[in-house]
Amino acid sequence: MAIRMTDTAACLEGDWTITGLTGNLDSMALSLQQIEPGSEKDLQIDCGQIAEADISGLQLLNVWLQCARFRGVKPILVNVPQKLQLAMKVLIGHCLTDTPSDAAVLA
Repeated sequence: MAIRMTDTAACLEGDWTITGLTGNLDSMALSLQQIEPGSEKDLQIDCGQIAEADISGLQLLNVWLQCARFRGVKPILVNVPQKLQLAMKVLIGHCLTDTPSDAAVLA
């Protein structure tokens, strides 16, 4: 599991299962610190490089998205593989549909 950040984009990569997340939580915290609070901008989040995900990974992704919102950015998921879209709808769809950006990607 990895998160690569630029000023207006993030790229999620690798194993977003409980196994892949173990020991990588620091990278999530560091990525959030790179978001300037109150910047009120869109953050494109490329999910195309996520190899696999389970409920633990998707729940953590949801928390990460919410933390980004708290810092004042609007997260927009892009390049979400079909299999991952289905898993998101089934496992945590009720959590992701609270914002238009997430709902549009998952529709």
